[in-house]
Amino acid sequence: MSLGREQDIEIRTPPRFMPGERVRATHHIKNDGTYPGKEIGENLVRKGDEGYVRDIGTFLQQFYIYAVEWVDRGTVVGMRARELMSLETARTPSSAEIGAGFNKGTAR
Repeated sequence: MSLGREQDIEIRTPPRFMPGERVRATHHIKNDGTYPGKEIGENLVRKGDEGYVRDIGTFLQQFYIYAVEWVDRGTVVGMRARELMSLETARTPSSAEIGAGFNKGTAR
């Protein structure tokens, strides 16, 4: 029986971001009372801030929580995937590299 409040369970799929990945905040994030040393409602992260994913955890066995280090602020804040976007693009080899044999997969 469904209560109409079901959400997708993120942890059934791989995380969207990996440790060391550079990310940007897509929302303003305020303290909801879980960040020590800051007042409730105080801004922790501003939309457009850039940081690096340090670690990945889970919440309620449903959601990934990304510990993001905001270097310019000197803080680490737990963020949801919907609050972040990656600043790194997947590197694909150019046709010149493929032709030169850089992508043959041979060990040296």
